[in-house]
Amino acid sequence: MAKQQMTKAQLVTAMSEAAGTDKKTAGAALDALVAIITSEVSAGGAVTLPGVGKIYCRERPERMVRNPATGEQIKKDSDKVVKMTIAKALKDSVNG
Repeated sequence: MAKQQMTKAQLVTAMSEAAGTDKKTAGAALDALVAIITSEVSAGGAVTLPGVGKIYCRERPERMVRNPATGEQIKKDSDKVVKMTIAKALKDSVNG
């Protein structure tokens, strides 16, 4: 059903062909984009990629979880989780 996942090398190659640049420049651009998104979301902000979606961080409250091996209830501290909301344009293109 699903196609094979695109690797970073394949993504860099596709980016270099689409932009008409060499792979080194495309790789540097991809690494810079990842670094910017990481620093912004780590600081509590959000990044919107037009046509793709919005990447943001939210805090999960303290909660009780169950150890699947023993069935024991354990209190888990609050933590942060990275979320992504997919853009409507991308959803529409996938669904038809």
